Amino acid sequence: MPITTYSDIIQLVLQSGPMVRFVLLLLVFFSITSWAIIFYKYRFIKKARKESAYFLDLFWNRRSLSEAFAASKKLRHSPLARIFRVAYVELRKVKNPQAASTDTEKVGESKLNQDMAALDNIKRALRRALNVELTELNKAVPFLATTGNTTPFIGLFGTVWGIMNAFRGIGLKGSASLAVVAPGISEALIATAAGLAAAIPAVVAYNYFANKIRVLESEMHNFSADFLNLIERELIIRKGN
Repeated sequence: MPITTYSDIIQLVLQSGPMVRFVLLLLVFFSITSWAIIFYKYRFIKKARKESAYFLDLFWNRRSLSEAFAASKKLRHSPLARIFRVAYVELRKVKNPQAASTDTEKVGESKLNQDMAALDNIKRALRRALNVELTELNKAVPFLATTGNTTPFIGLFGTVWGIMNAFRGIGLKGSASLAVVAPGISEALIATAAGLAAAIPAVVAYNYFANKIRVLESEMHNFSADFLNLIERELIIRKGN
C-alpha cells in the first residue's frame, strides 16, 4: 500500500504543470538546505556547549592565567575559550608597563592611568570578541526562520495555481465530475503538503537553536563580567603593594 501511495505522489508531481513543478523544486531546495543547516548547527552548538563547560571548569581551577591560556588553545569550538584568549592577549600587552619618569608620584599616577587604559582595552576586546562569537553562533540560523515563515505561503501559492488550472480544465471539458476534478485538486494540494513538510522541522529547529544560543550568550556575558572582576581585583592588589 505505501509503495502505491508513493508511486501515485510521484506520478502527480510528474504530471503537474510547470508552475507547480517550479514551486515544488523551490520547496525541495528550502527543505534540503534547512536539514543541512539543522545537522551542522546541532553538531556545532553541541560541541560549543560541551567545550565551554569544560573550559569553565578548567579556568576556575587553573593555577595561573597563562596555564588556562595554554589549555584553552585545544578548545577550538568553545566561544568562552576564544573570548578568554582574546582578552588574555590584550592583557599581556599591558601587563608590565614601564614608566619613563623616576618621580615616585608621577610613576604612581602613570601606572594608575595605564591600568585604567588597560582595563578599558580589555573591556573593548571582550565586547568585540563576544559580538564575533554571537555572529558565528547565529550564522545560518535565520534561514530556518525564513523557511518556516515563507514555505507554507509558497506551497499555498502552488496549491492556488493548481486549483486554478483544475477549474480551467473543468471549464474546457464542460464536466465537473469527481474523475475530472480529483486529479487536479490532488496535484495542487501536494504543494501545500510540501510547504508544511519544509516549514515544520525548520520552525522546531529554529526555536531549539535560538534557546541554546541564548544560554551560550548568557554564559559569555557572565564569563566576561567575571573575568573583568578578576582583573580589577588584581589591579587593586597591585596598587596596594
